[in-house]
Amino acid sequence: MPRDIVFTRNNGWIPTVVREDDELKLMLGAGADANHDPRTFTFPIGEPHRAVIERDLARHLLLWSAVLPLCDAAGTRGALDEDAAVALLDPVLLSGPADVDALFRRIPWDRSRLVAHGADIALLERGEVCAAMNTATETSDAKRAQTYHADRRRAERGTVLAPLDAALLKYTGQYLHGATIPRRLPEAVDPALLPQVMRVIATAEEAGAGMRIGRDPRKGKRATDKRDWQRMEAAVDAAVRRAHPGVADEAVRTVSFLICSEAARRAREAPVEEDEELGTDPGASGGKARKTALSFTDDKGGEKKWSLTGPRSAPADFWEFVAERSAPDNEVFTIEDEALGEGIQLHFYADSVARVTTVREGRGGSDPEYRVEYGLVDGMAGYRKVVGAFARGGCAALDPHGPWMSDVNEFERARRRRGA
Repeated sequence: MPRDIVFTRNNGWIPTVVREDDELKLMLGAGADANHDPRTFTFPIGEPHRAVIERDLARHLLLWSAVLPLCDAAGTRGALDEDAAVALLDPVLLSGPADVDALFRRIPWDRSRLVAHGADIALLERGEVCAAMNTATETSDAKRAQTYHADRRRAERGTVLAPLDAALLKYTGQYLHGATIPRRLPEAVDPALLPQVMRVIATAEEAGAGMRIGRDPRKGKRATDKRDWQRMEAAVDAAVRRAHPGVADEAVRTVSFLICSEAARRAREAPVEEDEELGTDPGASGGKARKTALSFTDDKGGEKKWSLTGPRSAPADFWEFVAERSAPDNEVFTIEDEALGEGIQLHFYADSVARVTTVREGRGGSDPEYRVEYGLVDGMAGYRKVVGAFARGGCAALDPHGPWMSDVNEFERARRRRGA
């Protein structure tokens, strides 16, 4: 069907007047289809409507704002309700300002479009839409609309930000979207407020100094330890609230999020050997001499051999094996010293570990006799300590990491007490 453009503005998103088979129509793009391609809608208009659209930017934008909810209602494949769209033409384009204001109090409309195109926000909030559009521009400022919606969401939650609170959120890049990975953006802050912002940040940095967030290979190669994060977050939150009691909760959270995110990034970027030193006690070797050869296995038949002659430590190699193999249905991993007949089995699903030692070798076709003892583990930090101690000194070096229970029922009672 031939389509000629009759009138368009410099901003291609604002609806365009076209002519199809000698009929004037308004054409606009809105929403997306099932393939995420933009949808285009048209509906008929009259000559008087065209004339207003051409000469009056404010009315043109108001009509766009009123029609967009109809496009949203059409969804990914439905048709535009043309009768409803046509019914908006006279009231929006040809009525007096008071009638237009009254109409916009009754119908749904897209507020963000008007804010992005320079509408006076205070007048919009009072329902004076025609007067608000006296400052309208053909160019669009998407960030202005995003800021407006962020402020509205906070107002709906009853949150009121002081200038310092807003500056902290802008410094971390989280003023508009709280889920955004925080960054340091001093250029986004009013220079008059920047010194106050930096004092709050310095307090947070001091609170987090000396604390680290390790990786959690149980959840993959890039995952970090949730408990480490929570400990650092609590320390930073407490310090900031103590030193700066007037800072709002949202601003405190964005500061601790920044500090924790940076610590987690450092953990991901650190060499594996450095990361494996977290939570270990190099002086607590105890027991037998350092291991020289170990075997790592999982619950799905995976196996990896480690030797002291290799390039990395046993814990580093083991945790890499875990990161590559761990899954929701693969949460039991074993480290075994076959030569000495001892090993440990880690149960990630239960925060527990078993140490296994050979009491008597099998002879004459009889099975070997083992002693199995169970212990509870405090998250990833606890697992690191156990693995490091075993790699340094075997099962005997695990004595300080007990208590160890040989009775399964006693162990299960201990697990339940911890869970309670």
